[in-house]
Amino acid sequence: MPYIANTPEQQEAMLRQIGRSLEELFSDVPPDLRCPALNIPPGLTEQEVRNRLASMAARNKADLISFLGGGFYDHFIPAAVPALVSRSEFYTAYTPYQPETSQGILQAIYEYQSTICRLTDMEVANASLYDGGTALYEAIMMALRITGRPRVVVDDTVSPIYREMIRTYTSNLGIELVETPSRNGLPDREELRKHLNDRTAAVAVQNPNFFGCLDEFSDLSDLAHRCGALLIVSCYPISLGLVKTPGSMGADIVVGEGQSLGIPLGFGGPYLGFMATRREYVRKMPGRIVGRTVDGKGQQGFVLTLQTREQHIRRQKATSNICTNEGLCALTALVYLSLLGKQGLVELAKTCAEKASYAGQRLLKIPGVRMRFPKRYYFNEFVLELPVAADRIIHRLLEERFAAGFPLVRYYPGMEKSLLVAVTEKRTKEEINLFAHVLEVSL
Repeated sequence: MPYIANTPEQQEAMLRQIGRSLEELFSDVPPDLRCPALNIPPGLTEQEVRNRLASMAARNKADLISFLGGGFYDHFIPAAVPALVSRSEFYTAYTPYQPETSQGILQAIYEYQSTICRLTDMEVANASLYDGGTALYEAIMMALRITGRPRVVVDDTVSPIYREMIRTYTSNLGIELVETPSRNGLPDREELRKHLNDRTAAVAVQNPNFFGCLDEFSDLSDLAHRCGALLIVSCYPISLGLVKTPGSMGADIVVGEGQSLGIPLGFGGPYLGFMATRREYVRKMPGRIVGRTVDGKGQQGFVLTLQTREQHIRRQKATSNICTNEGLCALTALVYLSLLGKQGLVELAKTCAEKASYAGQRLLKIPGVRMRFPKRYYFNEFVLELPVAADRIIHRLLEERFAAGFPLVRYYPGMEKSLLVAVTEKRTKEEINLFAHVLEVSL
């Protein structure tokens, strides 16, 4: 058993054995920056630690009935998903640099890419990106590289969380970032048109957008392409079982958040950003791409074909540093989609849409409650306009074990009474009715 120095005396004795002192070990740290004492309390037993952590975890109110959305959704995850992705050959795998020993994971990544292409109706996909926000940022940088232009136009119906990330990432890059105001829950075409010229690299939109509204972007694709710009669409993958694909609307780059594809909700992750594009732009993509080939004996094999990390190519040519952990999240999405199958995804999307429609109709029966955008189509998320401040209702319903939704005033001034409500397949008719009853009583 290796020797472990637990006390200061034992540490000093260990250091004397190797000819060093504790003072010498920390000589590079200025004395005024050193902590004189840590004052660490005595250790707890395993049982005490478990009890303490359980008590802390209980404060998270993880048993709430959730109507929260805003880009992250409470979907059911089949038991087979964690069972498969937790196998040690996947869970502990590193970047598959050696194809002769990594055919299993390489094939899984290749199948993931193929699945994302079919889902989005695009030609190539990478594997993969950190989350939906960084995927959108990477798509913007990709458009800048393709066009050589400095301006990007982002509509304000794109997730405000994503837009904040984009502002942060691009703040010192000399990029002309234009954010356009929406109109009645959808991108305002006239506002977008004002910023489309020979300086514009791309237009970025979202479908369904942050308000839950569905849109058709074929006209916007034509507008962008007419001036040489690209159309970037951020999408919600579950909705693609039912609504028109970004590729069929003329999108050039498609991105999104893959959390809904079998990845549990967490405090920020780990999540999954997916990206797909047209074949002509493949060499401008970030991340890595797995390809299918044949070996010297003519047998099928899988290899990393395009790797744009700075470890692999000249640093000035690198596009990003997307690392190993995303392979596990991509595998999770592949397992989830494989278990669902094509028809299963269609049925899931229909179920979400139908339950959201039922919830919307039930909630509109409450006196004083109306739709913020009444003439818009939505998938599984919509904005209610309440007679009182949404923040007040959210805090009140927490006491009744409901996560009632997202208060839009947090990102949209003037929307103090607007509540973003999401419904997934997990919400039962009884839960929706109870939610409506509790909301009515609380108003």
